[in-house]
Amino acid sequence: MTEPIRIPGPRDVRASLDTAAGEAESVVVACPPHPQMRGDRHDSRLQGVSDAVTGEGIDCLRFDYGPWDEGRGERTDVRNALAWAAERYEQVGLFGFSFGGAMALLAAVPEGDWPTPDVLSALAPAAQVADDGDVVAALDHIQCSVQVVYGERDDTTDWEPVVERARELGYEVVGLPADHFFVGQQAKAADRVCAFLCGHLG
Repeated sequence: MTEPIRIPGPRDVRASLDTAAGEAESVVVACPPHPQMRGDRHDSRLQGVSDAVTGEGIDCLRFDYGPWDEGRGERTDVRNALAWAAERYEQVGLFGFSFGGAMALLAAVPEGDWPTPDVLSALAPAAQVADDGDVVAALDHIQCSVQVVYGERDDTTDWEPVVERARELGYEVVGLPADHFFVGQQAKAADRVCAFLCGHLG
């Protein structure tokens, strides 16, 4: 079942909550790709991960960013979605694809009273978002288990620095024989992401 949600906060952030059978104690917050490139919560990679985790008894919150704000407002949107989830679930995982993967990694860095995820998976994240969005540097400060999944034939984003640093930090790194959009590999990517997230969320 899918329920429409509005995420509280100063920006207009709409979401869809996909619920598993029974009452879930955990949820995965899913961050979409770049909104200026038609990225939204209906992205097939987000939907694939949602289908996989709900099949394992974990809910999934897919959301759309508010009005474009060069990555800064979008990071706040992720944090507000995490806050919404943390108020309602015992455990919260975070997932993002492409721009959403970068947003997830940046939003997972502890800051003030914002909640942080219990586990995080980033699919094809970019290394830089706007002038102050250093995704590689963010990896050093995240305090949960992290997985980075990338396409070995990805020539769309600058993913190599993220993968290199993730390996240095001992995070789980998964390379798949795919392009940036994981054409022909979406099911495999969703399975790997689900296995990692569900393994940590119980």
